[in-house]
Amino acid sequence: MLHEVADGVWVRRSEWVSSNTTVVRADDGLILVDPGIAGADLEDLADDVDALGIPVVAGFSTHPHWDHLLWHPRFGDVPRYGTAVNAGIAASARDRGRQMAAESAPGIPLDLLGIITPLPADGGPLPGELIVHDAHAPGHAAVLLADRRVLLAGDMLSDVLVPMFGMAGADGAGEYAAALDLLADAATGMDAVIPGHGTVATGGEIAPHRGRPCVRRRRAAGRATRGRALGSARVTIPPARGTAIATRAGCRGAP
Repeated sequence: MLHEVADGVWVRRSEWVSSNTTVVRADDGLILVDPGIAGADLEDLADDVDALGIPVVAGFSTHPHWDHLLWHPRFGDVPRYGTAVNAGIAASARDRGRQMAAESAPGIPLDLLGIITPLPADGGPLPGELIVHDAHAPGHAAVLLADRRVLLAGDMLSDVLVPMFGMAGADGAGEYAAALDLLADAATGMDAVIPGHGTVATGGEIAPHRGRPCVRRRRAAGRATRGRALGSARVTIPPARGTAIATRAGCRGAP
């Protein structure tokens, strides 16, 4: 079942790793962000979307892990966007992604997995702004809906996932800490923060956490994405100073 967390922003949770699908109303219709997970979840999501009576005009994938590259024919033959880095990895690793999906979640339309198009420079139908970084996975994008006071964090800021460092051979911890700074700044003043997996934080559950976040900072943390060309990012938010997001429950598992 879809739950509306802000005007024109709905969330549906799957039992599979507490995965969240976010549905966003845009000017011309609905954007499905990271729809999933199993075939039954996708069918139920399609029923919920049909009940809204608003057409789906696009999909958006926050990053190129298989559980964020899914689709269902009932959503329609519409563009599915991500950063250019995401689209490239999704295409090159599609066979592996389909294998992992088949092993993990039944009933997924495997032929539709990983068909991602780079988001146009003007953002296309996607409202809000992108925050692009390489923590968790290369070309990862959060979506900031500032006018609705909502941050879609992708697979960051989760209370059920441990940190995953996405850049093999790079300073993964430093990249992760820098991304936390970007997201901390973005979450300031928001009414809801939606992770890809886990609990949606609302109201007083969203707070800056001064000092050391759950991921230890490294000297390389200052190497945040500041205007660097990563995919189709329309904005990169300057890093906050020594902050990360925490919920009232604390850092359960990972930020």
